[in-house]
Amino acid sequence: MTDHTADVTPSPTSGLFEAERSAEIVAASFVGTADDRLKEILTALVRHAHAFVKDTGLTVEEWAQGIRFLTRTGQKCDATRQEFILLSDVLGVSMLVETLNNPADGQFTESTVEGPFHMVDSPPRALGDSIDEVHGGGEPCLVTGRITDADGIPVAGAAVDVWQADADGYYDVQRPGEVPDRNLRGLFTADADGRFRFRTIVPRYYPIPTDGPVGDLLKATGRHPNRAAHLHIEVSAPGIRTLTTHLFVDESPYLDSDAVFGVKESLIRTFTQVDDPAMAAEHGLPNPFRHVDFPVTVQRRAPGG
Repeated sequence: MTDHTADVTPSPTSGLFEAERSAEIVAASFVGTADDRLKEILTALVRHAHAFVKDTGLTVEEWAQGIRFLTRTGQKCDATRQEFILLSDVLGVSMLVETLNNPADGQFTESTVEGPFHMVDSPPRALGDSIDEVHGGGEPCLVTGRITDADGIPVAGAAVDVWQADADGYYDVQRPGEVPDRNLRGLFTADADGRFRFRTIVPRYYPIPTDGPVGDLLKATGRHPNRAAHLHIEVSAPGIRTLTTHLFVDESPYLDSDAVFGVKESLIRTFTQVDDPAMAAEHGLPNPFRHVDFPVTVQRRAPGG
């Protein structure tokens, strides 16, 4: 009787498993993938994942613990909570993807992550309107800016979508029934010179949600959950690449340890204290107030792009 179990040497294209060639063997299974980009991504994913397992000497229990963590992450997701995005955020992956796909090249306003709270449409508002519908706290603030391209040509009629946390560090969706719907949100249309302005309050730093597996990860690694104080600004218009960015308050704590690594030096601004009764009256603000100017430079799309 012939022994078929002895001296079996897999061929270079064999699917028989070997630890030494594990990534190569699995990648070979993607040979029939019709989508070339999907094939490229899966092959790289397998290569890096297998290298990670080998480099760390991952144990069976550690692997199982990781599976349980990812399972809990999925179970925490619902219509208003995306725990996987939060996980990507705290590992810096979201910011890396955003930055690599939107290079500023020293010419354009730098981008940042959209964040988990851009989940409702901002209400259209007239230039100069207030996005603060509570008027119950926080320092009154005037935000101004101008949208131009790299040549300084204004982007007339650009849509400027803004949203922010309140003076206690909460977004409206975190306080349903307590604050007006869509408080501290606004959709503005830049004027013919690309300028925009609105009234608000100086935002406060705030913690990302910590009641799920991502919060457990932060605790296990001794990290705090706080985001530096900021306003979200998203600029869009026909013919330009949509820009999602932040305007950070220069005196905020956590600028150098933002929980999602969202702070870029070029986006930090001074919210200047203004004591000018005439200017306050002109803009419908109490005196004194804060003022920040945030010029935004966007990238025009190539024809047909």
